[in-house]
Amino acid sequence: MLSANNLSKKYGQLTVLKNVSLEIKQGAFVVISGPSGAGKSTLLHLLGGLDIPDTGEVYLMKEQLFKLSQKKQYQFRNKNIGFVFQFHHLLPEFTALENVSLPLWIGGIPEKEAQKSAMEVLEIVGLKERLNHKPSELSGGEQQRVAIARAIVARPGIIFADEPTGNLDTANAQSVHELFLELRKQYNLTFVIVTHNEQLAAMSDRTLVMKDGEIIDEIRRA
Repeated sequence: MLSANNLSKKYGQLTVLKNVSLEIKQGAFVVISGPSGAGKSTLLHLLGGLDIPDTGEVYLMKEQLFKLSQKKQYQFRNKNIGFVFQFHHLLPEFTALENVSLPLWIGGIPEKEAQKSAMEVLEIVGLKERLNHKPSELSGGEQQRVAIARAIVARPGIIFADEPTGNLDTANAQSVHELFLELRKQYNLTFVIVTHNEQLAAMSDRTLVMKDGEIIDEIRRA
């Protein structure tokens, strides 16, 4: 599903990643952990094609990501990758249904078809009764569920999540963790998650531990 070879990244004189390599199989649930400043989010952004490494390669679904043109990278991400961040980044003037439909509209899917798919995933994440509510009318946990629905609506093969429960209370965080596991089972999704949350890490197949821009340890549970 995903492999990275010798990824390195600097910002100015600061080396953030140092020759990181990894492989992730389809359907895996992988957590990346470590202290702040370890390079976790930078690695996640490189794996998802949101940033470009100084050296190294990323192969995702057999595509060499950084050999694609910028336009093809964008199309590839829209079709094959879902992103969930700590802050939901929902459009405040759009309803839940419209926010979730957005990636499909961008991908050229007709409005009615896009909304049908959006309704289906909003029901899956438990928001069937909140379709026409705007973000300001939703709780923090509900807003994050909308963001998760948006990430999966195009039926991607892999979800990258950066501290997806970092802004939620314990109950809502646990609810999101369980939702991730349900989605993995239902769609055979691959998850790569940056988190400090020990409960979420304990649910993973593997935890990659980072420090000072390197993977220094790996905990396998499956």
